[in-house]
This record gives sequence, C-alpha cells and structure tokens, in this order.
Amino acid sequence: MTALYDQFQSHMQRLPLIAILRGLKPEEALAIGQVIVNSGFHILEVPLNSPDPLRSIQILSKAFPSALIGAGTVTTAQQVRDIKAAGGQLIISPHLDDNVVCEAVNLGLISLPGVATPSEAFRALALGANGLKLFPSEMISPAVVKSIRAVLPKDVKLIPVGGIGLHNMSDYRESGASGFGIGSALFAPGKSAEAVSESASAFVQAWKMA
Repeated sequence: MTALYDQFQSHMQRLPLIAILRGLKPEEALAIGQVIVNSGFHILEVPLNSPDPLRSIQILSKAFPSALIGAGTVTTAQQVRDIKAAGGQLIISPHLDDNVVCEAVNLGLISLPGVATPSEAFRALALGANGLKLFPSEMISPAVVKSIRAVLPKDVKLIPVGGIGLHNMSDYRESGASGFGIGSALFAPGKSAEAVSESASAFVQAWKMA
C-alpha cells in the first residue's frame, strides 16, 4: 500500500468524517478550511460543481499539508488528472465509473466511488477503490447498510453521504457505517466561518459520543 493510503486509513481511524464543501469559493477556502481542520476534521472535499474548485483545492492543499484534500462530483478521467495537478489527493464520485476509478488508482490517488448496490460495491473494489461512498443515503437506509456490510470484507470503508446529520449518524453507525460525508449540515454558501466551526464541532462531538 502507498503512503497516501496509509494516511487515509489513519485519518479514517482518528475521525472518519469527510467535510463536503459544495459551493466553496477560493476567497473563503482558507478561512473555512482553517475552522474545519481546527475542529478535528482531516479529510476535505471540494465538489467540482463549486466555483473554481481546482483553485480552492490548491489553496487547501498548500495550507493544510497534513490533511487529505480532494474533489467530489468527479465524473471523468480528465478531471482526475486535473485534480492531481491542483494538488488534490482524493477522488470522490456520485457514481461508479470504471475510467474514473482506474485513473485515480493509476495516479496513486484515493478513490471513493459512489455505489448503491452490492453489485456496484464489489465492482468498485475489483477496480481498486479504497472505500465506498454509499450514495444517496436518503435511499440507502441503515437496514440496507447492515445488509451490504454483511457481505463485504470487514475492512472495507462504507461511507454514507447525502442527508447525513446529527439526527441519524448513530443509526447508520450501528448498522456498520465506517464514517460519513457531511455536506450542507456542515457548510453551505454564505455560511460564516464561525457558524461552520460550531457545526463542525457538533459533528466531531456526536461521533465521539456515539
């Protein structure tokens, strides 16, 4: 395994929460990134449908070298290459695309494709994915997570994303979720750094209490 994979595993062990910063602007990346990292998050994702996402990834990667910074909503192999050129180390997709996963793996990046069924999950793992984004979790209940967990290797990271909040983290965790991607409940365009800090701290506390 690579040093980057070891870093991913270490971060997932310490606090397996991914900050999804959809809508983040480059001019606020440093301030928002700082409060999120200060709260204890180690994995940050800037979806590619954000304003100038590659620039935000550059800023975050340079400012927080010990964190794992990457992109979400990645749908093509060319985007994977662009993300790596910007300093990104993490590739997250809403779906399972062979080309995206293989390009990420070939470039030595962490690959977390989106899956919703056991068939997709096993396909992603066969391609070399480092973990599985269960998406959208609004249609993947804790009971479904439990069923998927039962048939997968025990060390596979299952990360529900979509509609995750303080109200449902414990149910998913009890069903076998390895961690979570936290989106609008953590950050949304226009939300102040102070408010983001409060939300981030609440999620960290909820995970520790669970």
